[in-house]
Amino acid sequence: PRQRTTLANAPDRPISSEWELDCFSRPVLVDGKKLWELLVTDASGQWREVVALDSSGVNSVAVREAVEGVIARAPVKPTVIRFFRRQMLNMLTIALGGVASARPTLRVAPSRATHALYDWLEERERDVYPAMDGYAASAGAAARDRMTPPVTPARLPEGLRGEQYAFVTLPLAELRAGGGITQENVGVGKLINVRDDLPPDALLPGVAILTRRSDALAMSLASTELSAVRADPTQRQLVLDVALDESFLVAKLNDEQRVEAAGFEKAKTSLDGLHFVVVQGPDDDGVEPAGFWLLRELTT
Repeated sequence: PRQRTTLANAPDRPISSEWELDCFSRPVLVDGKKLWELLVTDASGQWREVVALDSSGVNSVAVREAVEGVIARAPVKPTVIRFFRRQMLNMLTIALGGVASARPTLRVAPSRATHALYDWLEERERDVYPAMDGYAASAGAAARDRMTPPVTPARLPEGLRGEQYAFVTLPLAELRAGGGITQENVGVGKLINVRDDLPPDALLPGVAILTRRSDALAMSLASTELSAVRADPTQRQLVLDVALDESFLVAKLNDEQRVEAAGFEKAKTSLDGLHFVVVQGPDDDGVEPAGFWLLRELTT
């Protein structure tokens, strides 16, 4: 059975051509077997579709057929399909590669930058699956397999190197309806949905990357599938998490920055992982940034 849901939390945003997809078993038993679902949402979280799959025949052919059906019914066709689940990497790579082979403009991206999908999975794990016949919490598999970042981040590519880095904050209200930050003024960056229950007077933590080549660096960062930035005071490291399971060491932290890093991480935790990265020139205060990314780090 299929199910579509249109959300009301961002009615002013158009349905995105960037899709986020998950295919996995859920903690619900149907005739003694785990329920398998294909979940597809656009990046704004406004358009969603659920396809229940035959648990005895989940393979790349069946998944490709299901995705082709979703595309045929979709109000906006995809230009990008992202998926985060490493356990399904081979099957989804084959299935989505087949889908993309007939669509030259469609890009498939294994990526942790699937924030609308994370929100939806949390909603289903909390509200939907427990209310279904056959729910079995012990089945467990609905939870995301959150990737553990590499112990040693890779060296930062030359194209991503800024001249200065700073821990900064901005009022969370700036991201709310009527705030000063919108999809129109984030450069090549991206916004994600902000939960309504976060404190409106909170300060959102972020990292500013300052460089005289801000446009070029922002374009390079936009191509990495950026999912989060982490500050590790113990290891004295500032790290970017990108793609499916890669991380880059941005900078080593001095003693003063270690204190700021601890505050950054504490503020992130208080806002359920929400934070941002902004790329701008060193003298661009008050000028629209080359790139602004609103991000959410999931706890492991």
